[in-house]
Amino acid sequence: MTEKQFYQWQTEGGTNDVMRFVNALEAADILWCTIGGIAVNHWASEQMVTLDVDFVVAAESIERAEAVLIEAGFTSEHHEWSINFKGRSKVSIQLTTEEGYRDFAERGVAADVHGILMRVASLEDTLTGKIRAWSDPKRRQSKRLKDLADIARLVEAHPKLWELLTADLKAEIERPGQ
Repeated sequence: MTEKQFYQWQTEGGTNDVMRFVNALEAADILWCTIGGIAVNHWASEQMVTLDVDFVVAAESIERAEAVLIEAGFTSEHHEWSINFKGRSKVSIQLTTEEGYRDFAERGVAADVHGILMRVASLEDTLTGKIRAWSDPKRRQSKRLKDLADIARLVEAHPKLWELLTADLKAEIERPGQ
């Protein structure tokens, strides 16, 4: 079973939704990149299935990205810090509208995640986004623990990131190579 087939099975059709999402944004020439767990999967040593595809676009492209995805067959729902899109699978595609992530798209890189070609946030931006999420006291404990695990996965795969961690994170994560 290929990575793409496994992801398709785990998400009940998610490969199709994610490929339709990628194709729609690329065809519209919108600058974008994934963040969160999908980006971590690219940069970490081992991938984990996630049902969320979080992404960002430049601020001036938010409305256009929503229109393009609706035209591609997704439904949208607005929230305080995101626009969530739903296709035919279990995958939830979330356009993050928080200002702190808006520059990520211009630094995004091409990647193969779960056998799907897409754009992901740079390594440093992926870490920054995970630290931001982990630091949010309003997030559920289970989400914050997953963020901490994602930070550890990134640092294990890229030990140079250790120097970018805050003191409170260094107290929670083992230094690579020890």
